[in-house]
Amino acid sequence: MVNLSDPLRRSLNTKFQNFNLRDRTARVRFGHLRRLAPISRAFGKDRGLPIDRYYIEQFLSDQVADIRGHVLEIGYDTYTKTFGGDRVTKSDVLHVIDGNPKATIVADLTHANHISSDTFDCIILTQTLQFIYDVEAAVKTLYRILKPGGILLATLGGISQISRWDMDRWGHYWNFTTLSAQRLFEKPFSAAKVKVQAYGNVLAGIALLEGLATQELCQDELCYHDPDYQVLIAVRAEKPEMPK
Repeated sequence: MVNLSDPLRRSLNTKFQNFNLRDRTARVRFGHLRRLAPISRAFGKDRGLPIDRYYIEQFLSDQVADIRGHVLEIGYDTYTKTFGGDRVTKSDVLHVIDGNPKATIVADLTHANHISSDTFDCIILTQTLQFIYDVEAAVKTLYRILKPGGILLATLGGISQISRWDMDRWGHYWNFTTLSAQRLFEKPFSAAKVKVQAYGNVLAGIALLEGLATQELCQDELCYHDPDYQVLIAVRAEKPEMPK
């Protein structure tokens, strides 16, 4: 057995550590991802179905029984029509400013006193709260305008780029986690009436940030759930029934 001096032993250990580090690093092949600009800045809409929209549709398809009666959707009535079917008896669309031909209600959710309380059986609120600074006020309004027993179906951005279109018009303020969403919604609704879930994983997050589309990942890659990489946050919140 050869006895090595302490300085020589330290020198050899350092060299082996550096060799192992270089060896591990050399195995990474960035390919098309070694770039400072994303492949698409349009969330992948120019390439197919955006990955966050895939998760939104998955969430809503699991909640179709809740989309019924008098339904309010933000911006458009696309999801009301797609998932509500003949269970919807009346459909309204809310937009924050004039100019949206689909809108039947123009209101800022942070102070929408002109919308009557206890009005809607279901509210579909997809990718909206990240663009509202006073989110607590908005959630209080949503609670107020739901009928007792009504359901709020909301989605919020987790891992995501800035939406430049929204940032330049009214602001992009927040990205969420399951914990922040739970705390936000349980204030008016109560914890027992709020269910929060996350969708996504590290690959789906990278793909969304690069602007890749759903069709560029396989089903197993999209459906794999990693709680530490929350691409989309989904919330089902129910307004309690009035006591009899």
